[in-house]
Amino acid sequence: MHMLMKNARAFRERAAAQAEEFGRLADGQSPQAMFITCSDSRVIPSLITGARPGELFELRTAGSILPEHDPDRHSSEAATIEYAVEVLGVADIVVCGHSHCGAVGAMVRREDLSAVPAVRGWLESASPPPHFADTSSPAIAQAVQHHVLRQLRRLGDYPCVARRAADGRLRLHGWFYEIDTGAVLVHGSHDDAFLPL
Repeated sequence: MHMLMKNARAFRERAAAQAEEFGRLADGQSPQAMFITCSDSRVIPSLITGARPGELFELRTAGSILPEHDPDRHSSEAATIEYAVEVLGVADIVVCGHSHCGAVGAMVRREDLSAVPAVRGWLESASPPPHFADTSSPAIAQAVQHHVLRQLRRLGDYPCVARRAADGRLRLHGWFYEIDTGAVLVHGSHDDAFLPL
């Protein structure tokens, strides 16, 4: 924590060197895209995309899980999606899963999560992906990619997303990030596969 605090103190000096850019940020935000990904500390959207401050509107959840749309339940995730689409008018939303995902690994391996009941409940809300033959690989790429597509379908059920996607004002993208190589794979709907970006 000491190093993080030291860097936070030094940040003001770095920001002062870019005063014009940071001054513009104080006037408001107009991000290019929304980036939905896992809370995993190894997944850094701005590092992966090279985005500058103000260019990505991020939503991070355990396992990149999105709750099903429910007009009677107001979740933080639903509010964040609605704000990005209706208020900020983002043109693109990326749902990005990653290799070595503990959440998806726990689901496909049917791990005992009784010691962490909130985690267990959250993962159960994801409707676990089907059983995959090779769950021994720590990367579990196939399961995570299937999970990303499931979350994209859930995202498409949000009325604000469905409306804007239908009239061409919003595009949805499925990505898979390989932690150990830095590679990004993108789902192509024409061949229904994740291919290198």
